[in-house]
Amino acid sequence: MGRMRENPRYNVISMRISDAERETLEAIMDSTKKSVSDIMREAMELVKARSTELSQKAA
Repeated sequence: MGRMRENPRYNVISMRISDAERETLEAIMDSTKKSVSDIMREAMELVKARSTELSQKAA
């Protein structure tokens, strides 16, 4: 049986990317030693933070 995780991830999302985008992603993976999933999670957090910043400036 697998180990119990504090924050399990059950949802899978797939997306299509161009060859150039794939090369960019692979370069990021090589330089950061992170997985695609970790990179995408970090990207989501950056977009979320930027969105929050913009909405605070507009208020």
